[in-house]
Amino acid sequence: MFPVCTTRNGPVLTVAIDRPALRNALNEDVARGIEAALDAAEADPEVRAVVLTGSGDKAFCAGGDLRPGADGTPFTIDAADPRHYVARLLRRMDACRLPLLARVNGHALAGGMGLACACDLVVMREDALIGVTEVRVGLFPAMILPYLLRILPPRRMMELCLTGEAVTGAQAAAEGWVNYAVPAAELDAKLDWLLARIIDKSPTGMRLGKQGLARIREMTTDAALDYAQFMLANMARTEDAREGFAAFGQKRAPEWTGR
Repeated sequence: MFPVCTTRNGPVLTVAIDRPALRNALNEDVARGIEAALDAAEADPEVRAVVLTGSGDKAFCAGGDLRPGADGTPFTIDAADPRHYVARLLRRMDACRLPLLARVNGHALAGGMGLACACDLVVMREDALIGVTEVRVGLFPAMILPYLLRILPPRRMMELCLTGEAVTGAQAAAEGWVNYAVPAAELDAKLDWLLARIIDKSPTGMRLGKQGLARIREMTTDAALDYAQFMLANMARTEDAREGFAAFGQKRAPEWTGR
């Protein structure tokens, strides 16, 4: 069994890293468990969004386990084999066709911050800490750098990476790289409020939009504009787009098919 728990609540699948005694540290089994949950969510037409969180109330994910010889520690990476479970997991999260939200219920440090940044949206406790602490043990947050670069202003990212200092969720939200930070007692209510604004929208529009965004992110502006024209034309031919347009004209709620 993977150290990951999944819970289905209507159209939302929640995936929890279940290693609370180890602050929900990453290892290959955790990565495979999250990947399997994403596969299952995408295979279920009734699922409209996925939430990633951690078990307990102390940590969302504290990154790799730094104990000597621990399973998942970055110090056991084989330098002769560039394949690594964290890179595989981040690629899978990138490819997720459903909205992927981080419920940061505790500290999100090192690779844990990387997981949060790889999600589409983040709701976290205002008192929880988030940051990249690798420099404290002679490392640098190499594996998650592409995701930090997407989310944080470059100067802010460098300050976090070079100092190894973490900030509170409240500060991260004030700086704009976390969507919402709230008191612990309000975390689930805020998450539910955000999910409600997502799951009633077109699953086809979001699925194709996420795919298009992933491609456009790697293009030049000129190439992106060319691609966007074809992308928009194809989206307009979907059943959901036709239904959305008809519902708008008839002043009624759309009935999405996901096609």
